[in-house]
Amino acid sequence: MPVLAMAFLSTAVQPWNPSHLDALVDEAAAFNREVGVTGVLLFDGIHFLQYLEGPAAGLDVAFARVQRSPHHMGPQELGRGRPGGRLVPDWPMRWLLADPTQLRRVVNADWSDDATADGGRPSAGEAIGLLQAYLKPFVSPPNRT
Repeated sequence: MPVLAMAFLSTAVQPWNPSHLDALVDEAAAFNREVGVTGVLLFDGIHFLQYLEGPAAGLDVAFARVQRSPHHMGPQELGRGRPGGRLVPDWPMRWLLADPTQLRRVVNADWSDDATADGGRPSAGEAIGLLQAYLKPFVSPPNRT
């Protein structure tokens, strides 16, 4: 089954603290395990960037759940595509505090599946690459035995 991915941006409904995020992410992780989705939530104190990956049906139900959430407003899909593999295969969901400048850089990348690097904007491959570089310190390398 091919892995699909999507990213979206939304604005937090304030106030937020780590315990709120932990509880929200625990609920999302339990749901995502059931539908075969993995992902990460980057939070800069105002905005959420959520990246989800998994089978198409799993992404659809996970995103529908996200759209109904009262914890944020205005979820805007940045793009969908086929990443070639999972970036966060061991994370049904995890949140990371994000530097606002880095988050903006990832958000402003071109997430469209058939993007090119015209006009100085990163292509979809570069958008995934920016996210992958951001996550690298947190993701365990694959076990090569």
